[in-house]
Amino acid sequence: MSDAAQPTAAEVRAAAEAVKTALDRHLAAVERRSGEDDPAVYDAFNQLAAAAEAYDELLYDRYDEVTPFEIPGADDSLPPYTGPDEPNALSVLIRRDYAVAEPQRLMAQARRVEAADDEGAGAESSGTVHGALGLLFGEFEADEIASRHKEFGLEEGDSTLWVTAADEAAEPGEWLEAPFEQADPQRVVCRFDVSAVFDDEFDDGLEDDEDDDEDDDEAGVGDVEGLEELEADLDTDLDEDDDRDEDGEPVRPEANR
Repeated sequence: MSDAAQPTAAEVRAAAEAVKTALDRHLAAVERRSGEDDPAVYDAFNQLAAAAEAYDELLYDRYDEVTPFEIPGADDSLPPYTGPDEPNALSVLIRRDYAVAEPQRLMAQARRVEAADDEGAGAESSGTVHGALGLLFGEFEADEIASRHKEFGLEEGDSTLWVTAADEAAEPGEWLEAPFEQADPQRVVCRFDVSAVFDDEFDDGLEDDEDDDEDDDEAGVGDVEGLEELEADLDTDLDEDDDRDEDGEPVRPEANR
């Protein structure tokens, strides 16, 4: 980068101050959080992430230095929010992926629904996976299927939930033909993702810790016999210190006065 395009020292300093302000706001939001999924906390988190990223870039451009901070989160893939500060309407977009792990269990559950529905008697929609899925998702709410997916022979995959802001509520039937076509990433207020990839990243960290522990154990292996002798000496010392009277009761030491 040329000298003319480099940020000034004042700009870097201002970005650092913005990070401090965002830190204070994030802490305040955490202290006032109303629940596990408080949107104010996620909003403060995103503001802190954006401020830290901006500071990191300016610091590198000006001084060829970087920060040690790495703020994870799926929101890294979203563009900056450009929606209204006070939305008058919201759209909640949900995607949940499943694998049909046990087709026979799925169809058995569908047969139970079919048997309980007099109108569906004899339709035999439960005889195929396609028909069974239609029966179950028509009978149960999506959230109930998510919480009971194993009962229905399903295996969870990735899922995501986007809360998007709108200027006004849509008219009835307005978007039914293409429900996800108007999803604007720049109007996402917050999003919540569930994926096995996050578990893999966590497990990788645990494996690294376990490897370090194994190295420590190997480095610290000593004379087992010496350890046993030490334990025996400790037991002997305890026995010797445990003086008892004629009745077998411990003797209380006399205090010097």
